[in-house]
Amino acid sequence: ASVSEPAQKCCTENIQPFLTSILEELMGPVSSGFTEVRLLFDKEVNEIIQDFQKTNDMTRLKENVDQLMTLPFNSVKMEPCYLKVNLLQELLQDLKSRFKVYHIDFVIQRTQNFMQELMENAVYTFEQLFSPSHQADSAKVATTIEKVKLRVLK
Repeated sequence: ASVSEPAQKCCTENIQPFLTSILEELMGPVSSGFTEVRLLFDKEVNEIIQDFQKTNDMTRLKENVDQLMTLPFNSVKMEPCYLKVNLLQELLQDLKSRFKVYHIDFVIQRTQNFMQELMENAVYTFEQLFSPSHQADSAKVATTIEKVKLRVLK
């Protein structure tokens, strides 16, 4: 009871007025990281479409889709997504000194984990909606891939 009132006063005066601006500041790098995940997925699927249009090879298409499934675990390809979130390091340093925010690396790591999870969900959904083995008409495959990609991105 003796701590509650001073704690509420402290939060109301020293923290609450800054919460909106802090969230806005933090969401910039987070949003750009998730946008980068989206762009990477889009780029990889577009490459599958282009390759299939050149080769018209169903076996190679299956291999490319299988390779897409490993995308969330490909650290080289996911690195640009993760780097966008590293900007939080600088932003959180300021918060650390002003508001005693600790475990900055944990916040960044969790955000990167969510990005990887988002990519896992995207490629899994893509695979579930598009199965090359169920495609009888190779003339419509590229169109089908594009439709599935757009559905996943939606």
